[in-house]
Amino acid sequence: MPPVPPVPPVPPGPEDRKPTSDEAHSAFTPPLGVPLPPPPEDEHPTSEFAVPEGLTTEPHGEPEGSAFTPPPGVTTSSSTTGSIPVLTPPHGVPVIRLTKDAPWQDRMRTMLRTPIGERPTPERPEKHDETGPAVPRVLDLTLRIGELLLAGGENAEDVEAAMLGVAHAYKLDRCEPTVTFTLLSVSYQPSLVDDPVTASRTVRRRGTDYTRLAAVFRLVHDITAETVTLEEAYRRLAEIRRNRHPYPGWALTLASGVLAGAGSVLVGGGAEVFLAAAIGAMLGDRLAWLASGRGLPEFYQFVAAAMPPAAMGVALSLAHAGLQASAVITGGLFALIPGRALVAGVQDGLTGYYITASARLLEVGYLIVGIVCGVLTVLYGGVQLNAKLNPEAALKHVERPVTQTLAAMLLVFAFCVLLQQERHTLLFATLNGGVAWVIYAALHDTAGVPAVAATTVAAGLVGLFGQLLSRYRYASALPYVTAAIGPLLPGSATYFGLLSLAQGELDPGIAHLTRAAALALAIAIGVNLGNEVARLFIRPPRLEPHRVEARRAAKRTRGF
Repeated sequence: MPPVPPVPPVPPGPEDRKPTSDEAHSAFTPPLGVPLPPPPEDEHPTSEFAVPEGLTTEPHGEPEGSAFTPPPGVTTSSSTTGSIPVLTPPHGVPVIRLTKDAPWQDRMRTMLRTPIGERPTPERPEKHDETGPAVPRVLDLTLRIGELLLAGGENAEDVEAAMLGVAHAYKLDRCEPTVTFTLLSVSYQPSLVDDPVTASRTVRRRGTDYTRLAAVFRLVHDITAETVTLEEAYRRLAEIRRNRHPYPGWALTLASGVLAGAGSVLVGGGAEVFLAAAIGAMLGDRLAWLASGRGLPEFYQFVAAAMPPAAMGVALSLAHAGLQASAVITGGLFALIPGRALVAGVQDGLTGYYITASARLLEVGYLIVGIVCGVLTVLYGGVQLNAKLNPEAALKHVERPVTQTLAAMLLVFAFCVLLQQERHTLLFATLNGGVAWVIYAALHDTAGVPAVAATTVAAGLVGLFGQLLSRYRYASALPYVTAAIGPLLPGSATYFGLLSLAQGELDPGIAHLTRAAALALAIAIGVNLGNEVARLFIRPPRLEPHRVEARRAAKRTRGF
């Protein structure tokens, strides 16, 4: 190869002159005569961990995915095609379709018995440029509706279901209602990172008005159907609270007298006994109203109401009128035994609301003690006056099927008036009570079944028919159940137990009172059992297609 000729030196130009002493060169500036390197194609420097060009890497076994993306092969379509919500258990949570076909009690009870962490929320259509109702106002409306239901005697689970249904209808999905005997609270948490909003309300006064209760049920039904705005719901609720009772005071007093007279006929009385029991019960009702107007507690009102019927029986015995004084006193007790509170207390206990059940049963205990004090005071005075009050009269049972069935239906009708029921429910409740008495008499008198078992079966049919009627009419079951159990109340067992205690015979008295308590519990358990049997035949809210899930029990299962 020939030698390369040397490059002649380039004379320095003006720009290549020697720098002055106050000029400095950067350490990264190339020497004189060396051209600058070409600029990079992109302005961003490459990472030292970048793979050089021409070098290939071995692929990994599986691509690394995000924790918030579904696994391969799982589609994230809508709920109609089987989407999987976030944070679900391995077997998945079925999406509950809140159809409007089933009553709101069943739909909301299904949601209520599901923990809030597993409770699915339905997909709602997105509405742009539209703000929902204010959370405090929705919670206030929810509490006010729950207050009316709880004050009217509704059981705790249905009150919570109604509160959840109202909040859910106004787009508050993450709500948790809580009901005790006198306190209602509801908590709403917008998301897992937001602070919850909690409101509460205390029930100060309870009353019996099933007309108002039915109106509240209709309002909840319309709200859960999402056909009522928040302001319209407030207006209707105000009208419900302002509405007057359907029956005046004199009608209630007359109904209490008719109820006591019909009760006296059930235990063997005649027309004169009917009249005497009715007069004693009406006097007791007026005396109780007087005590209530003076601000006395309910305990003393029951003491005052129990004294006139007992005094009427003692007066008939002292007058030797030849009438059954025991039937007069027993008829008065039919109008006083708190069967409504007893059924509600036992039902709360069976569905897992033990605090509310304990408070209601304690209330029933206090009211019964008040009845005992009033009746025992009069009976003790009658015993001291040598009144012929013979507890052996309980053994003289008279079978009059037609008369007693008519008396039972009359008793139920009068009970409906006392409960301020709507007029269109009177016929159904009366027939339900008549059927209950026929079943009880056929089992106990004809077939010889023990009274407790016969009472349980009859009360179970009352609960079954009442629950089916309420589902058919989208209403509460109380108007069809509470009055219908009136003929089954243990009035005679209670009276003879108190009479034995007044005569100093403790063993027979305790035995009669124990039998009365057993009959009362049989009524409550039978009613609850009938309600649950009715729900077995009611289809729960529809789940995802081709998936079947058992209906959740209340609270716990088998104690675990």
